Amino acid sequence: MGIEIEDKFDVPPEYAVPDLGKLGQVVGPKSYQLVALYYDTPDLRLAARGVTLRRRRGGDDAGWHLKLPKAKGVRQEITRPLTRSTKVVPQELAELVRAYTRGAELQPVAELDTRRSVTFVCDGETKLVEVADDRVKGTAFGEEPRIVRWREVEAELLAGDEKLLGKVGKRLRKAGAAPSGSASKLARLLAPAPVPEAETAPGSAGEVVVGYLAGQVAALLSQDPRVRRAEEDAVHQMRVASRRLRSALKAFKTIVTGTGQVQDELKWLGTVLGEVRDLEVIRARFAGRLAELAPELVSGPIQARLGADLGERENEAYARIRETLSGDRYYALLDALDTLVRMPELTKAAADPAKDRLVNVAGANWRRVTKAYDTAQAIDDPERREIAMHDVRKAAKRARYTAEALRPAIGSGMGKLAGLAEAVQEVLGAHQDGVVAQETLAKEAESARQSGEDTFTYGLLIGLERAEAERAHDRFPEVWADTVKKAGKIL
Repeated sequence: MGIEIEDKFDVPPEYAVPDLGKLGQVVGPKSYQLVALYYDTPDLRLAARGVTLRRRRGGDDAGWHLKLPKAKGVRQEITRPLTRSTKVVPQELAELVRAYTRGAELQPVAELDTRRSVTFVCDGETKLVEVADDRVKGTAFGEEPRIVRWREVEAELLAGDEKLLGKVGKRLRKAGAAPSGSASKLARLLAPAPVPEAETAPGSAGEVVVGYLAGQVAALLSQDPRVRRAEEDAVHQMRVASRRLRSALKAFKTIVTGTGQVQDELKWLGTVLGEVRDLEVIRARFAGRLAELAPELVSGPIQARLGADLGERENEAYARIRETLSGDRYYALLDALDTLVRMPELTKAAADPAKDRLVNVAGANWRRVTKAYDTAQAIDDPERREIAMHDVRKAAKRARYTAEALRPAIGSGMGKLAGLAEAVQEVLGAHQDGVVAQETLAKEAESARQSGEDTFTYGLLIGLERAEAERAHDRFPEVWADTVKKAGKIL
């Protein structure tokens, strides 16, 4: 697996790659013949989303290549060795695009025959930038195969500073290259229909809300392959995207309506993802605690119980996630999200100017936080009051997500409000995490005791978690008073 940082350029047939010698040692050019067979669904679902799946012969990287959509300017590429069959996509790669294919069959849709001339900009033995000059013959399959020929240049950063890539691109442009109008060779050949967008008035509340929803749907989809591969932080990011979507649908119900079922399904998905995420967090938390203790304070096989045992449970939960992400219920949710951002049920208020309408939404969501707090504080029973404070945390999270969604349209005040809501969420979260950690440790300690193991270290860790939870509890009144004061100046 790799991360691509590259720039693509369209060039005329007579284009000459400029001298790059002033940027480093130049090696090349070296020529290759590359033949790539591309796979997609019959209706080009991968191409429409900027995903490419190919089997390529020739060059230094022959094999199967899966390129996933860009995130923050870079693309993730996953490679596998070349197989003999041209009809069957390797199962692992087919699994990684299920969020896009949703059960539809993958089949060859195009072939690209490329004569490539490669030049490297180097620093000694280290290759810094690869410049590939490609003359392409593309064949689109179908009832009437179509052939297109063109030339393009790619500059890819292999090592070093992105500034060097920028300098290479500048020289290429001065020589007559123009930034490519296509995300990939395949997109240029097939020209798939773009993903439809909702029709909303510029500057309207509907435009802001639907744009935010579309961004979160894209974020959720981009994490799907990473979750299937159990990559670091992927489950967390996918869960956050699902929570942000659900929160936005609740907060902006006066703008987009008819989303009750989608909200329920997002809650279901978040619950499925939550099992792994909670285990990831608690396992990392305990590992950190144990690492901070002096060796003589760690007794018995506690590291195995809090590490390997929890890790095994985490692996089992990942298996359940993968099963969920390959099921019809999940596909139906993705279809519903696509429909939501393409053809949302907009209210009359969606046509109002964004600032006029949505500031009121942010204020209403913050008032939900203060109301939840007042309700909790009115409860005399300490245990019930603590349970009610969890509602304050959830309300603060929703207020934060709402303010973050509105910041680009309304301004920095929403960013400040989001920060205030996050401060409330974090201090309450620190208390809750400490309580949950104590409960988990108590259960593990009981299992250890029944097995005849030394439980001294469990007691020590429980004491540390209790102290941290109490510190958060004691700090909250000060945080709350400061937050209410500052929020009052914003709204």
